[in-house]
Amino acid sequence: MMTGRDSGNAVDGGLARHIPVLAQPALHYLSPRDGGIYIDGTFGAGGYSRAILAAAGCRVIGIDRDHSAIVRGADLVAQSDGRLTLIEDRFSNLDEVVRSAGYDAVDGVVLDIGVSSMQFDEAERGFSFRFDAPLDMRMGGAGPSAADLVAAASERDLSFIISILGEERFARGIARAIVRARAEAPIRTTKELVAIIERVVRAKPGAIHPATRTFQALRIFINEELSELAVALSAAERILRPGGRLVVVSFHSLEDRIVKMFLAEHSRVVAGSRHAPEVHGPEPTFTALTKKPVVADDAEIAANPRARSAKLRAAERTDVPARESDIGDLLPRLPSLDDAMRGGR
Repeated sequence: MMTGRDSGNAVDGGLARHIPVLAQPALHYLSPRDGGIYIDGTFGAGGYSRAILAAAGCRVIGIDRDHSAIVRGADLVAQSDGRLTLIEDRFSNLDEVVRSAGYDAVDGVVLDIGVSSMQFDEAERGFSFRFDAPLDMRMGGAGPSAADLVAAASERDLSFIISILGEERFARGIARAIVRARAEAPIRTTKELVAIIERVVRAKPGAIHPATRTFQALRIFINEELSELAVALSAAERILRPGGRLVVVSFHSLEDRIVKMFLAEHSRVVAGSRHAPEVHGPEPTFTALTKKPVVADDAEIAANPRARSAKLRAAERTDVPARESDIGDLLPRLPSLDDAMRGGR
């Protein structure tokens, strides 16, 4: 079974381990076949990998930057009769991972974007404001933590990050409050940050927790989740063989926008008209399989509320060589992680 992921409001959603999100549509579009090679770029609890292995006599390479996910997947590896390989790495490196595993091309890539339920439910990881824990939020063990970011970033950068990645209308006030609070004492725990946010954003009955959007924004930023996604889409284009399938499930509007823009640009046929018959664009590297995103039905949402924001898009690789892509066109205008960490007080 698949672990639900969510980039946004699932922060306060409680336990939801091993509940599949759009599992059947994902398998339908991926269309695993005997003898095929498939990439589960966001292994998590192994839900997609397990489903793919059950659907066909194929091989799966599972990738996750979270060491604990790789360790937990050992049992599934043992049960797979050599058909599952797990590699600890960022999914943006999936083409290099595949080649290092001895393959020149694959038949399918599936990506389930966002943080996993397990990461939310592990208090010590600092992803959730439901627990008092170190303000960490890192999916892997390297790089600055959320505590490092709120200690170093300028008020302006914090405001941009929280506004754009959290879609938080009180971002300026929250950023100002963080800067004032850290001048008095370091902000090291989730509880300390929640208390600062709650002084700016008042809780309303029936509304999401006041800290939801800020926690979401900090997590996306320190893990560079949007740029990881954009780079991974290009990597999938390079490693998919003609006829191979790309399936992406996203949970955040900015993630879905990146996938939508990438597939629209790479599946678009540009041809001349009677006024400009010689105008031609690059040949499409993908054929879109979903004109509109596939979303969860009422029954799935009732069984797993984290599915409510999920959107699935899929495409099939053509035989046109991969393009050189500028991912900057896909990303919102924000400071880099390195620049934000040098932002001053």
